[in-house]
Amino acid sequence: MISVVHFCIYALAIWRITHLFSNEDGPFDLVFKFRKMFGQGFFGNLLDCFYCLSIWVAIPFAVLLTNTWKDGIIMCLALSGAACLLYKFTEKKEE
Repeated sequence: MISVVHFCIYALAIWRITHLFSNEDGPFDLVFKFRKMFGQGFFGNLLDCFYCLSIWVAIPFAVLLTNTWKDGIIMCLALSGAACLLYKFTEKKEE
């Protein structure tokens, strides 16, 4: 079982990685070129959606943090959910 502090740290890491790949160009536009390389296929669409991508980013964290597949599913959803909440709180509101 992980502590609340560790959970928050992992959620922040998932938010950061997901935000980088879905919303930022990255250094030297490397992430932008990476997203462009995948086009409009499955992976291209995945990289355009923060919510979808956060689940995929959370999977390796959940696998490393849990011992059973049931706990892994719950941890993956919880970490992704926390990252999505962070995204909602930090996204710019369009007027």
